[in-house]
Amino acid sequence: MNLNKKMEGALDAQLQLEAYSSYLYLSMSAFCHSINLKGFGHWMRQQSHEEHHHAMKIFDYMVERGNWVSLLALEKPAHAFKSVRDVIESSLAHEQKVTAQIHKLYELAGQQKDYATQMMLQWFITEQVEEEATVKEILEKLKRISDKGSAILYLDKELGKRAATT
Repeated sequence: MNLNKKMEGALDAQLQLEAYSSYLYLSMSAFCHSINLKGFGHWMRQQSHEEHHHAMKIFDYMVERGNWVSLLALEKPAHAFKSVRDVIESSLAHEQKVTAQIHKLYELAGQQKDYATQMMLQWFITEQVEEEATVKEILEKLKRISDKGSAILYLDKELGKRAATT
């Protein structure tokens, strides 16, 4: 059964936000590489891949439901950051925005009695809890180490070990 037009439009907007997230994290990766923090850059690039996967999950769901997917334009992501801490703080703020949007989608699906979409969105709700917790952990470590070069380099090395996710 097809999604109603309101749900279809809301999922199109979420797909756009997920695609933008991928683009934003790629921009953050470029910044980290530009300041020679390649581990942070690698972590952000992996995050970009993960966000692309999230966009495709919505895309595939809409196709399965027999709906037309309308790909909306993406804004240019931020590219100038003050520091790696600014990157991580921006990442957390962005993840919180994504979480709020997913919650609104879940509520809309409930109002529409679209239980299949609610089930699909449950995966995203769980995923966002993990996303926010991971970024908060990195931010807390950055706050603890302040501007201590050796500690930042150690954290950079640790983040560089992030395995590819699908």
